[in-house]
Amino acid sequence: MEVITVDKDNRDILNLLQDELDFIEKGGYGRSVRTPWKPTSTFQDSLTCLNFADPSRQHPCNECRLIDFVAPELRTANVPCHQIPLNEAGDTIEDLEATDSQSKTEAEVKAWLRAQIERIEAEHANSR
Repeated sequence: MEVITVDKDNRDILNLLQDELDFIEKGGYGRSVRTPWKPTSTFQDSLTCLNFADPSRQHPCNECRLIDFVAPELRTANVPCHQIPLNEAGDTIEDLEATDSQSKTEAEVKAWLRAQIERIEAEHANSR
């Protein structure tokens, strides 16, 4: 397996969120043909993650662009991006993955991504 390394995460947040949404919409978190018994993990199993395909997790999560969406008191969690509140009820990826409903998790993540993309695009339009 090839390990992809990224220095500091300097990617544009809008592009990052758009790419993640595209990844999910194309079935990116479906079970792998090579390892169908292994569940996938939102954000960690996509190119969004600085440590994608790197079991040694060389990069600390605080270098990730998603850390800004995590409450400061939760940024030291094992997987901080799983602590992002996705909806008004405050459900997180960690909460939703515990229910073992891949379709519900993906629906909530897609809705959250769309809302963030829309917000950022509006901010960019207003700043012009």
